[in-house]
Amino acid sequence: MKQFKRITLALFLFVGIFVRADEGMWFLMFIDRLNHRDMQKMGLQLTAEEIYSINNSSLKDAVVQFNGGCTAELISKDGLLLTNHHCGYDAIAELSTPENDYLTNGFWAADRSQELKPKSLYVRFFVRMDDCTKRIMSKVSDNMSEAEREKIIRDEIALIEKENSEGGKYVVSVRSFFQGNEFYFFVYQDYKDVRLVGTPPNSIGKFGGDTDNWEWPRHTGDFSMFRVYADANGNPADFSTTNVPLHPKHHLPINLSGVKEGDFAMIMGYPGRTNRWLPAGGIDQNVKYAYPAWVEASKTAMDAMKTYMDKDAGVRLNYASKYARTANYWKNRQGMIDALTKFQTAAAKAKNEAKFDAWANKPENKAKYGSVVSTLNNFYSATNDKSRHDNYLSILVRNSEYAGISRGLGAQLMAYAKANDTKRSAMKADLVAMINEFFETTYGPAEMDVLINGLDLYAAKANYELANGVASMYADGSSKNEVRAMFAMSILTSKNGMLAFLEAPSEGQLSNDPLFKLSTDLLAHLMKRSDELVKLTDDYNRAYRLLVAGLRESGLSTILYPDANSTLRLTYGKVSALPADKRNDAKINNYTTLQGTINKYKPNDEEFDLPQRLIELNAKKDFGPYADKAGYMPVNFLTNNDITGGNSGSPVLNGKGELIGLAFDGNIEAMAGDVIFDQKLQKTINVDIRYVLFIIDKYAGAKHIVDEMTIVK
Repeated sequence: MKQFKRITLALFLFVGIFVRADEGMWFLMFIDRLNHRDMQKMGLQLTAEEIYSINNSSLKDAVVQFNGGCTAELISKDGLLLTNHHCGYDAIAELSTPENDYLTNGFWAADRSQELKPKSLYVRFFVRMDDCTKRIMSKVSDNMSEAEREKIIRDEIALIEKENSEGGKYVVSVRSFFQGNEFYFFVYQDYKDVRLVGTPPNSIGKFGGDTDNWEWPRHTGDFSMFRVYADANGNPADFSTTNVPLHPKHHLPINLSGVKEGDFAMIMGYPGRTNRWLPAGGIDQNVKYAYPAWVEASKTAMDAMKTYMDKDAGVRLNYASKYARTANYWKNRQGMIDALTKFQTAAAKAKNEAKFDAWANKPENKAKYGSVVSTLNNFYSATNDKSRHDNYLSILVRNSEYAGISRGLGAQLMAYAKANDTKRSAMKADLVAMINEFFETTYGPAEMDVLINGLDLYAAKANYELANGVASMYADGSSKNEVRAMFAMSILTSKNGMLAFLEAPSEGQLSNDPLFKLSTDLLAHLMKRSDELVKLTDDYNRAYRLLVAGLRESGLSTILYPDANSTLRLTYGKVSALPADKRNDAKINNYTTLQGTINKYKPNDEEFDLPQRLIELNAKKDFGPYADKAGYMPVNFLTNNDITGGNSGSPVLNGKGELIGLAFDGNIEAMAGDVIFDQKLQKTINVDIRYVLFIIDKYAGAKHIVDEMTIVK
């Protein structure tokens, strides 16, 4: 009877959540059972089978994970792919040179023979998913230690992945959900021949820069286009001039009718990570210790890079992607600090955890759940200072090529030194290519400053046990002269030095190389785990898993969807305005216009410059068939969908499954969205598909690309 009451309460809460259908990142395999009826009431005209089908073509066949970190969608029968400009940024930068600067000037292939192949770019198609919770959970028990439990789960996951790969045809990934309380496996197929078709210039694709990032009103044409190629039979294949455009099972038709307030909108994509179950202590740790260190360390690295990027076009292109990624997270983390503080999220979580603790310590629950909250709080109290330290150090390693070189190129050189002559012969060509690429994209003076400034900050602010090499380096106050001496003595700062090492490899020489030693020391210290910390972490992992299980069992949490973890999800809601804003010239604050873009124009400004042709098209109102019926040229629009990083490039679809835009950002109020969803203010910022086609056709004169799409009205 008690279990029945719990189920009844859960169902009551489950029904209640549907009045807020904009929240949630839902599994496609459960759409029919959990969401379909509610989606129909909001405007969906598709069946659940048309969204997700294993045996027939469906929407999921037109949505791919793009290069492991974004989403893209197929928009023609010949494998044409649409994603964000910032998602294609790495590939565009790689293909750019000072002579052919596609980042600055844009690029449009006149025909398929002119499409450009980056060195490494792939897309991942989702084939199917299934529940393997019972199988995995049958192998473990509450009496096991965390280490025993994790090993058994890893072994079972390996079996499941092997069983479903069909001899390597598919990539299979088993993922845990609800903090290790449920498990599902996902079957994918990867295509590696992906070529650049077109991109607007930075002044359109990145209009507004860091200033407008995470802000509304927004006026950014954040899109780029690629094409997926396959062998003659439609199978994945390495790059070859004999490959042909992929003919996908489904591609998205494009609707030019536009959007209005209250229109149904759904987004399908690969959200990266949310932490909606994160305990109060974890939020406090992030806001007060981890994120401030992240923000400060990122800004320090950005400033060092920018100094040299502004002086040299080649350096700017080589560091553009790294700088953009760092800047994005820098602003994101500061926004999260501000939003989580403003909304007092930790206090709200703590209040609910107090209710859970009372429930957990009832006689019937105490044995399983009684110590959960105290264990979690003990972990955070013991690791707050380490969290700050680890963020200063990890951001340094992330942004400095030399701080992390011992696990990258340096590790390859060490493996070469340890190998016998036969293995060295097989390794040498690849290592020469790696060395050449490293020095093509790495600028020594910038790297020296990134490392020096990052070490200075780490030593001054970490307020924790420093890495041994850093501690000794700062015993007399400053690292600058010592790091400069390291750069002068190291073989790793010279292309000739590395190539000479290949001719006379020596483990001892590399082990004693000053930059290799420093990197090894930094990484070892970052990964260092005392016995006490291992025990604390094991206890924490178990307690966190039980917290989520208990919150679901008790009904004290109404979250029915699992946290995002880069698996395919669907979120649905509506076109939804923010309160009126005088900065936006639009009549309703759910869209922006090209005129609003022109209003922000600042000649020769890095963030707000615009191409003269775009200004002329606006002056003439030469919008072609892409203008809104009210006469303006739309640029971006807002929905209340629940997305996060990884959803960048995701298709925004109407009730018929037609493409109306692509997601690329959230508003500043959405910064806390990875932890808590704000029903009123959290929005998704999308590029209007009409602006995308206008730029391709009217601005770039590449109507042949539009002509291969399926356009509906």
